[in-house]
Amino acid sequence: MRVANLILTYNDPEQTERMIKNMVHEDFDFYIHVDKKSDIEPFLFIEALPNVYFIKNRVKVTWAGFSTVKAIFSSIKELVGSGVKYDFINLMSGQDYPIKPAALIAEVLRQNIGKELIHLEDIRNEWQEGLIRMENYFLADYTFKGRYTIEKVINFIMPKRKLPHNLHPYGRSMFWMLSPEAAMFVVKRVEKDRKLQKFFSLCWGTDEFVFHTILMDSPFKERIINNNYRYIDWSRGGAHPKILDENDFAPIKQSEALFIRKVKAPQSSRLMNLIDHKLLI
Repeated sequence: MRVANLILTYNDPEQTERMIKNMVHEDFDFYIHVDKKSDIEPFLFIEALPNVYFIKNRVKVTWAGFSTVKAIFSSIKELVGSGVKYDFINLMSGQDYPIKPAALIAEVLRQNIGKELIHLEDIRNEWQEGLIRMENYFLADYTFKGRYTIEKVINFIMPKRKLPHNLHPYGRSMFWMLSPEAAMFVVKRVEKDRKLQKFFSLCWGTDEFVFHTILMDSPFKERIINNNYRYIDWSRGGAHPKILDENDFAPIKQSEALFIRKVKAPQSSRLMNLIDHKLLI
């Protein structure tokens, strides 16, 4: 078995290094996509770690914009083009952190070869607050003055948007562990379909439903296990998960997840220390 851990990041290279050091395993490679808006130079020291590679075709990422999906697509194509045969691509961010030893993470993935691990919900019936992200027009990839006013005017005038090809919407966490075949299926289908590209480019937070929706309308549907093995605390509401700290250690310790998010120094430093010394030994 071989796993490509694809890490999207833009800041705090030391935390990214710390995460990778806790995941070093003979079956794991690491591909780092540094947001093109960020200077890659401070990250390059991480390449000294085993099996670490940097994505060359970087993309400027705007939060909640379709540019995030473009960065993921670009990275998937690059690591698949490496010629290495992977069983999984594990999509991560620089603010994730392992809570199980690398050997156990590898064993869980080994037991799920041939499956697609992704957390999804039916947007119309289970995650209805996600509908507005698709039905309204958003200019998330643009930063010009007056953008929000223009969005309001467009959404006042225009009817609700509908997914092309009568696709049924699914979504939730953007982080998943997919086979390269499934990941490339999504990449090719979206990139070859101008209607899908146009639709997704005017959504908000497309990364939280594009893979889910396309895979549920594909031959890979029967391989999906509705679990991405992430511990994420959304209890505070809003568009961002809680930044986890040492007070979250007890439920994290009891969790069957393999990774947590969101961690950020210095708020999460004590938590990461606890994880290092009590869970990753």
